[in-house]
Amino acid sequence: MELSSLSELDFNESGEWPVAIKSLAILLLCILIWGAGYYYIIKDKEIALASSEAKEETLKQSYRTKYAKAVNLDAYKEQMEEMKVSFSSMLKQLPQKSEVADLLIDISRSGLVNGLEFDLFKPGSERPVDFYAELPIQMKVTGSFHQFGEFVSAVAALPRIVTMHNLTLTPPRKESEKMTMEITAKTYRYFDETDG
Repeated sequence: MELSSLSELDFNESGEWPVAIKSLAILLLCILIWGAGYYYIIKDKEIALASSEAKEETLKQSYRTKYAKAVNLDAYKEQMEEMKVSFSSMLKQLPQKSEVADLLIDISRSGLVNGLEFDLFKPGSERPVDFYAELPIQMKVTGSFHQFGEFVSAVAALPRIVTMHNLTLTPPRKESEKMTMEITAKTYRYFDETDG
């Protein structure tokens, strides 16, 4: 078959075309239908499918997280109750307004019992922080290194929470002189109903 005879083909008489041309025409028609179907039907569905698959993975991860929490819900509730009890006992370690003066006496007594000489014992003003107030106490004491250690240990053993900050040790100038320690102790007071 010659190429010039291809232009003479009549679509109305396609049943009489040679087998090779019929096969080629059917193949081209199938490719055209498949391409149009893909472009107009399948392409958008593939994009929607990929989006849905990504959303599915996100939802699965969310489900796994929530499932893990749900499985451990009883343990979380128990842990929450333990934390409430622990928090309550810690609040009891914070002095109330009426107990702050006694705590200051306990701190100074701890220093005196351990042989320290107080050059400065100055409680500062309370500073509110969230649900509690912070009361700084500036101290300057003279004594030996071991006396300082025993003092800090005694303050740590008090039934109320006291923390030590800004420690500065000044060495003795002569062998017979004692060291000087400047330190800020902080105690904390829980705001109770009487605070406004």
